[in-house]
Amino acid sequence: ARGSASGTEIRMNGGTVSSEREIGAPEGTCIEVADLFYNLPARRKFLKSDSAESAQISRLVTQLALGYPEIGFTLTSGSAAGPQGGRKLLECPPAAGLRERFYQLFGERPDLVEIRKEAGGLKIHGYVAALGDQGPVRGAQNVFVNRRIVKDRTIGHAISQAYSVATIKERSPEVHLFIDVPPDRVDVNVHPTKAEVRFLEQSLVHEVLRRALGEALGQGRAPELQFTPFAPRPSEPRPMSIPGVMAGATVGNRWSDEQVSGAWRNLMNPLREPTDSHGTADPGSAGLSGAVSAHPSGRSASADMRPMIPLGQFRDTFIIAIDDDGISIVDQHVAHERVLFEQAMERLTTGRLESQRLLVPILIELSAAQRQALVPHAATLERVGLEIEEFGGDSLRLCAVPAVLDPADAEAAVRALAEDLEGLDTGSRIEDALRQIAATMACHAAVKANYPLTMEKMRYILEGLRRTAYSSVCPHGRPVVIRMTRREIEKNFQRI
Repeated sequence: ARGSASGTEIRMNGGTVSSEREIGAPEGTCIEVADLFYNLPARRKFLKSDSAESAQISRLVTQLALGYPEIGFTLTSGSAAGPQGGRKLLECPPAAGLRERFYQLFGERPDLVEIRKEAGGLKIHGYVAALGDQGPVRGAQNVFVNRRIVKDRTIGHAISQAYSVATIKERSPEVHLFIDVPPDRVDVNVHPTKAEVRFLEQSLVHEVLRRALGEALGQGRAPELQFTPFAPRPSEPRPMSIPGVMAGATVGNRWSDEQVSGAWRNLMNPLREPTDSHGTADPGSAGLSGAVSAHPSGRSASADMRPMIPLGQFRDTFIIAIDDDGISIVDQHVAHERVLFEQAMERLTTGRLESQRLLVPILIELSAAQRQALVPHAATLERVGLEIEEFGGDSLRLCAVPAVLDPADAEAAVRALAEDLEGLDTGSRIEDALRQIAATMACHAAVKANYPLTMEKMRYILEGLRRTAYSSVCPHGRPVVIRMTRREIEKNFQRI
């Protein structure tokens, strides 16, 4: 017992106490188990390899260590009396809190973001995968309810829905969540091993967790650049300019707006009034059209993302920009795609997107599977400005396209959309279909790689990106920006 000068040793064999005696021992409890299959030798054949069983034990002890940071844990593989004296797999001394224990177990994890939320009588704290993390499709998920590790469908659905708002990429992200619920609002006796729980107010738990995750993901940092400094060899030539890197003061007429086609100007105003360049405006959408603000999104500028100043382009694909804390490299295509996607979803919450009716409909030959994927969603497609009609066999006639989309790209967009919708159940929620369609349209309407931009257009994309809630990834899960902070720059130049 705590404070006693001695301890008690109890030995059991086959469920029967064989000895009990007083011994000298430090405070704490030590449990040693041997011959697990003493009474059930047939179970031994179901054992996996030593490494697999060791991994399962390590996972369990890691979960216990996470749930109880104030307790020290040591996990040793092999007998202490063996030739190697046992190999330590895990050693965590008592920690002051979750942050310290998390560092003991996982070290530095810049790919995770911290989450804190208190609402509706619930307290949520933990660490979750950032949106820009391109780790495994299925990450470790440790969810604790009142310090007990559990698996719960309500919590799992809230996690997947929070990530699906930012990206349509299917992932089971890494999460380590601690949820405190008043004991009278959760039933822990619904599973023999208490591995599952039942909440008295499931919808409340779902909504609070979903919102907490959404807020944390929207504040996630961009991944940092990792550079290894090197000195150029003396024999290497030193060019006066770098091909593919452009700056506004040095490229002359290439930067003039006169060199850029009208189609690009239309792209930069993606929710514009339709013009007659390719067709006539859809009268039904006129009431929803309006002047587009100077900023690409109606959201207020995020305080977490600093305004970036463009310096130029690298290979007509990446925007090089700076702010007061470092240098950023932005993929112009996926950044513009994120901006267009946010705009489209914002408009779809109140109605539909503007469309342009084609003077000459486009006939598209599809496979049977592609046609079947599109036709059930015809009404949903109309909401994003895409109007299709069956034309016999597996052919479809495209009569109108979103105003944001160049009709020349319409057929490719429809085919890509059919591929994306093939995996979507016809009974899926309308929101899921809308998100899938909006993501595909945004991808095809966004500025492409290898396209020169003026400073004005770069500023437009960067400002639009700053005003989106999830600026670190595009709707399909690709990273938008990588950074090198001021500290990293000074470190590489040995200034700190």
